[in-house]
Amino acid sequence: MHKPPISDYGFISDCRSGALVSRDGSVDWWCPDRFDSPSVFCRLLDPTGGHWRIAPLAASRVERAYRPGTLVLRTVHHTPEGSVAVTDALAAELGARGHELGMNSPAVLLRVVEGLSGRVRMHLDFAPRPEYGLLTPYLHEQPDGGVLATAGPVALVLRGGGQPLRVDGDRVGCTFEVAAGQTVGFDLAYAPVYGPPPARLDPVATLAETARAWEAYREAHHYDGEYRAQVRHSATVLTGLTYTRSGAVAAALTPSLPEEIGGERNYDYRYSWLRDFALTIRAFWVAACPHEASRLFAWVTRSIGRVGEDPVPVLFGLEGERDISEHEVQHLRGYLDSRPVRFGNDAWRQRQLDVPGEVISAVWRMRHYLGDTFDEELREMVLGLTEQVAGTWQLPDHGAWEIRDVERHYLSSKVFCWAAMNRAVELAPRLGDRADPRRWAAIRDEIRATIMREGWNERIGAFTGAFGSTELDASALYLPVVHFLPASDPRMRSTIEVVERELGTEDGLVRRWDSDPAGFLPCSFWLVECLAMAGERDRAEALFERVIGHANDVGLLSEQIDLATGAQLGNMPQALSHIGLVAAAWRLTDPTSD
Repeated sequence: MHKPPISDYGFISDCRSGALVSRDGSVDWWCPDRFDSPSVFCRLLDPTGGHWRIAPLAASRVERAYRPGTLVLRTVHHTPEGSVAVTDALAAELGARGHELGMNSPAVLLRVVEGLSGRVRMHLDFAPRPEYGLLTPYLHEQPDGGVLATAGPVALVLRGGGQPLRVDGDRVGCTFEVAAGQTVGFDLAYAPVYGPPPARLDPVATLAETARAWEAYREAHHYDGEYRAQVRHSATVLTGLTYTRSGAVAAALTPSLPEEIGGERNYDYRYSWLRDFALTIRAFWVAACPHEASRLFAWVTRSIGRVGEDPVPVLFGLEGERDISEHEVQHLRGYLDSRPVRFGNDAWRQRQLDVPGEVISAVWRMRHYLGDTFDEELREMVLGLTEQVAGTWQLPDHGAWEIRDVERHYLSSKVFCWAAMNRAVELAPRLGDRADPRRWAAIRDEIRATIMREGWNERIGAFTGAFGSTELDASALYLPVVHFLPASDPRMRSTIEVVERELGTEDGLVRRWDSDPAGFLPCSFWLVECLAMAGERDRAEALFERVIGHANDVGLLSEQIDLATGAQLGNMPQALSHIGLVAAAWRLTDPTSD
């Protein structure tokens, strides 16, 4: 049965949506309308959930890579008959360059087969299952040799470059040969069934145009710090997770990939978290992408709207939707039978007190791009968030890890409340007459004194996860990053050492807490930053190289790593992991940077 490891998947994107392609040539995930829309292929979550495979009939040895600076994926199959390359991409709009990439993507999946040597027999198996596998479409052979698939709200047209596509019940099959020097292009175009018809493109020419669009985009962005190749690739992945029409960045491409095989922490990450927004701003700033940062601020001010007394939602849909209520589905088995399978995410209902501080810190970081006087919406957002923190910082919350039990006084939440007031004081000259920096500074100092008194555990020798707790939490590693305490402070040095000893592993991974079953990649990168800021450059660099060694063969990182097997776990590609890589590489370049 088809059960690839999570690390077997490559990621392709048109900055409207994305797809996952396994090493054996199967597209097992694609939500063509946008990242968080229903899928037409979801074999990732159930063997019967739909897929599109193109691969040699004979067993093959596989090697693959992205075209440099792109998310155009080239997979080479070496068989006893010869070698063949299959290049996969989601089409860019013809002529799109620079920041136009993704603005009007046509929702077309391109697959181009190229003979490299010998004559290789190939097989195509196409089994679309729209609405997360709930629908089995009608398939109709078309006069031009293509196949039309319709079900519910979805229309798909598969075309095969002159190959004889034959309908066999609920799927399409095709066997063909490719000789050295021969190229065969396939395209699969999506459209709403009651809208304009699916686009018709030349797959070979459009693939080349798509590669040029990605290359032009990447050439416009420069990074000259440490680990240049890895940073540029992670920036490309983050761009691929960006829904260009709004500027929002999806936390990951997928829903419900498990944190532990067979476990229940299987959540939908296809939305945009305000926490991730703030960290993405930092990553784009490092990777020299200020335009993306400006568009993200426009998205976040519109999404939040006017700030009132209610907690600001921690995540939104990609066009700013607030209610993304979670539901469990019974018809999907889940990845390796990890259930429940969830779509939507109820974390939007939680109180997470760190979020305003993350957003205000992001505004502070980009203040030079945003002007000496903020526009009305940005000014109102910062003022509203600051006053919300001033009135709520003493409350408990659910914390950055979104634990679904009782609220607590989480250390990291209080630290970001401090950061909110600290940065608001510094931004006050840009906020107009309603700014109150003297009062804000007094609240800031009160928060700091509370953290130093309640957050430190003398017996443990560390800042712990929540006030009065003895449990370690790797989020304490973020204190030096937000300049709450320098990494050289004796209490912070002790915290770093205790977290590394008690939550770290020999291969460079850091767990979030003691009972966490897997290594959490973002925390591992935070430890790199802490060591670099503490002046331990050699240890930091050695740790960084161990952590990036957990990427798959095409440089993609999921959220977590299984401690026993080294397998990737959780949704992928994970924006927060790639953000962590960028930040840690920059910290190795400049340990004193903000």
